[in-house]
Amino acid sequence: MAIVGHAVEGDTFRSAVLADRLHHAWLLTGPEGVGKATFARAAALWMLAYAAEPEPVGEGFAVPSDHRVSHLFHAGSHPDFRILRRLTKEKSEDLARSISIDQVRTLQPMFATSPSLSPRRVVLIDAVDDLERGGANALLKNLEEPPAGTIFLLVSHAPGRLLPTIRSRCRLLRFSGLEEAESAQVLRAALPESDAGEIAALARIAAGAPGQALRFAGLDIAALDQAIDRLAREGDPTGVQRLVLAKQLSGKASQARYEAFLERAPGRIAASAREGGDIAHKVALWTQARSIADGAVRLSMDAQTTVFEVAGLLAKLRA
Repeated sequence: MAIVGHAVEGDTFRSAVLADRLHHAWLLTGPEGVGKATFARAAALWMLAYAAEPEPVGEGFAVPSDHRVSHLFHAGSHPDFRILRRLTKEKSEDLARSISIDQVRTLQPMFATSPSLSPRRVVLIDAVDDLERGGANALLKNLEEPPAGTIFLLVSHAPGRLLPTIRSRCRLLRFSGLEEAESAQVLRAALPESDAGEIAALARIAAGAPGQALRFAGLDIAALDQAIDRLAREGDPTGVQRLVLAKQLSGKASQARYEAFLERAPGRIAASAREGGDIAHKVALWTQARSIADGAVRLSMDAQTTVFEVAGLLAKLRA
């Protein structure tokens, strides 16, 4: 669990631990995909290892793979670590819409006892934004009266949507996006089979959030972006480019690239609006593209017709 970037955040957290000034609850905020959950897991492992054997266990949050705490942690069997996240629905690969109150209540038996391997336990919630209302209220009770030795690490992509009473009981640790080279490093580790060209393309579109770019792996996103950019820059007076792209992105085998197009195309229109020109015209095009993209998959709209229509909006940037 190597952490890429976020040196300031790491120093802040480590200093609090080593100085024995560790707040009982930390709210890790920032854009989705920048590495907050990876940071939280690494910090949790390091805290548990340090609490069990309070001598240096490695640089930063590094813990040797042969450390006894590391074995338990990576096996998912450390008695003093618990992670809450959305569960997979029964008989489905889809995730539940929220983290339920029942999941939060499963923490209570653990809190009724003392930590097993050291004076410390860690609860990681990824992401706390996903808590249903009842679960948020149940968590709040634990934050108001934290069990002895327990540290809460709460990952949040949208802290403004949290209960103010939860935010007020946490110390804020704010994360920003990674540099493009750092994004490339994360992507190379996650996609060892990908070639340098794909890694470079994914790092470029990541915009500091490589976790978000991972879903575009294997989709030749560079070629797709080139087609989108060509429509935006040159227009398509004959309709040939739109027709070719629409045929390429229709069919079950192209579903993932089709969905990527629906996400990338409105963003290209928005980028054009930021460059200036007829802002009102471009905002209107973006609104249309966003509306179509938001409903296309959900409403099972015909892919070829949808791509042709959205591509036409891109082409109108030249108007």
